[in-house]
Amino acid sequence: MKEKEYTSQDSVIIFVCEHGAAKSILAAAYFNKLAQERNLSLHAIARGTHPDEELSPITVAGLHEDGLTPNESVPQKLSLEEIESAQQIIAFCELSSEFKQKVKIEQWSDIPPVSENYEKARDMIVEYLRHLINNL
Repeated sequence: MKEKEYTSQDSVIIFVCEHGAAKSILAAAYFNKLAQERNLSLHAIARGTHPDEELSPITVAGLHEDGLTPNESVPQKLSLEEIESAQQIIAFCELSSEFKQKVKIEQWSDIPPVSENYEKARDMIVEYLRHLINNL
């Protein structure tokens, strides 16, 4: 499947996890796949509150096995500017009050660590994503 070119007109959905290396990367990759399949003008990015230096090797390997590629090549720190311009924020971790005061944040706190069970984390995230996309 050809990757869609994203434009500044696309609305951005931000997925945030503590390290910006696993859950948010997984969620953004799958969200973009599902949004593209439905021809939605939405694009997801992955961010971390305390980014690691590199993406989770387990996540990258799992995505490659699933035929997907992470959007980011290294974890990126969440910025206030991104929060203010995003259509929606989905957090896998607790965000600071600085962010909570700016925008409504949806919490997905029950996802198990990707490092413990990639398939289970992926399947739960994809289920949440299907529900999210159906309600956009």
